[in-house]
Amino acid sequence: MPTQNAIEVVEIAKTFQSTTALDQISFTVKPGEILGFLGPSGSGKTTTIKILTGQLLPTSGNAYVLGHSVQSYNEHRYEQIGIVAHQSGLYEKLSVYQNLHFFAKMFGVPATRIDELLERVGLSQHRKKPANKLSQGMRQRLVLARAILHQPQVLFLDEPTSGLDPSTTQAIHALIRELRDHGTAILLTTHDMVEATRLCSRVALLNAGRIAECAAPQALQLKYNRDMQYRVHITSEAHDLVLPASPETSYQINQWMLAGQLETIHSCEPTLEDVFLTVTGRSLK
Repeated sequence: MPTQNAIEVVEIAKTFQSTTALDQISFTVKPGEILGFLGPSGSGKTTTIKILTGQLLPTSGNAYVLGHSVQSYNEHRYEQIGIVAHQSGLYEKLSVYQNLHFFAKMFGVPATRIDELLERVGLSQHRKKPANKLSQGMRQRLVLARAILHQPQVLFLDEPTSGLDPSTTQAIHALIRELRDHGTAILLTTHDMVEATRLCSRVALLNAGRIAECAAPQALQLKYNRDMQYRVHITSEAHDLVLPASPETSYQINQWMLAGQLETIHSCEPTLEDVFLTVTGRSLK
């Protein structure tokens, strides 16, 4: 199927006996784009990734990765994608370097690429350490390094920073942005709305196997900002004031500005979590 999209999903459905995991969802991801696939546990995020990576067949519909149907995955297709999933797939008794070297030989990747990646993910000093001796954050960085070792065109990230400390999360976010800027198409599943807001050009809100909304984070926040408010700080008050958007508020803000009392002013937009609750009636927890 010729397409300019790196990923194209067309009315995919997946049922397990009497349970519907996915209910005719459709979406696309372009090269150099990060699409956030957002929803609570059990909403269908991991099932979608398993279908797109050839681990599950859809019950109906079809999906295409780099123009090829996911129902006809072969060895060459796997050379074009990278996967970061909950099951790490690391060889526990092998060292950090040996884990990457094993996969480098499989993909015909030169050893210099291993050294480059170890430096990039901050594991150079731990290259000889066995995988089973790594902290959770180090393990996740190694899994990500392995997933991008062969410079895939499409990257699937299933909760890539779940349970990690802020420093490790920040480092992984920086690397994800670099990959995006180099043209990698990225599908990111997460229930962390802050992560989605920072990384994703578009987000799909998944609820009970259906996509309830799909748009840029800022567009969704604007669309569902029904009770517009302003947060202001003035010199005569110890705390911020939260005021409704109204002609009276505009007049008061103008008066504070003229009197030199206005220090800061911000619009209060709903978070993606607020939007998700409004759209689906469900929390992400």
